[in-house]
Amino acid sequence: MQNLLKILLRYSNFLVFVLLEVAAFLLIVYNHAAPRSSVLSTANRMVAWQYETVSEITGYFHLRQQNDQLAMENASLRNQLAQAEGVEIIQYQSAKVVQMTTDRLHNYLTINCGTDDGIQRGQGVRNENGVVGVVRTVGTHYSVVMPIINTMMNLSCRFLKNDYIGTLQWDGKDSRFALLTDVAAHMVVNTGDTIVTSGLSPIFPEGIPVGIVESSVLHEGDSYYTIHIRLSTNFKRLKYVEVIHNADQIQIEELLDGLD
Repeated sequence: MQNLLKILLRYSNFLVFVLLEVAAFLLIVYNHAAPRSSVLSTANRMVAWQYETVSEITGYFHLRQQNDQLAMENASLRNQLAQAEGVEIIQYQSAKVVQMTTDRLHNYLTINCGTDDGIQRGQGVRNENGVVGVVRTVGTHYSVVMPIINTMMNLSCRFLKNDYIGTLQWDGKDSRFALLTDVAAHMVVNTGDTIVTSGLSPIFPEGIPVGIVESSVLHEGDSYYTIHIRLSTNFKRLKYVEVIHNADQIQIEELLDGLD
């Protein structure tokens, strides 16, 4: 206690000065409109900033809920379209990407749907822009998808303009591009040609966008083109996908397995 009194006595002049300064400031604020307005304006700005920050945080989580809802609505609309076109055997189920790699030779992504949601190994996966990949392993609540940006993945494609068939393969370099192979030299290939799924596999229905021709090279003496495709799916920004349920897929695959 004595030490505290000594400290107070030592700094008494300074403490009195501080108290007088605070009192003078309060008198100026409450007796003059301009300073009071300035202080209140500053306080209002701080309160507004707090409200804005809270609003942005709340809006962020609300936006995530809206995106989830939109993904489900897109899948529902695609199902309605399939029914309208008489393709009831094809159904789409929305899912969210929870993990993904894009910079490896063997990339994979994980989605938040599994066996409890009816997901099965070998089902195709797409998004609103085009092809994503194929389900490879399935757990109770999650599944792992092999995307088309995996060097072990091959995808049967066709040119939209004339139905010519080719095979899409990724060279492991850039997640925005892939190679289209098996396109013979007699075929006329133009930059901007649209490439879609061929429909020759039960995994993907015919006509899902794959990408467009970015460039094509045919060297003298070559029998096939070297074609670079700009992929429709932006894997760097992939958040939501749709798993494709084909009611006939199991039966078709069983028939194909019987040929081995």
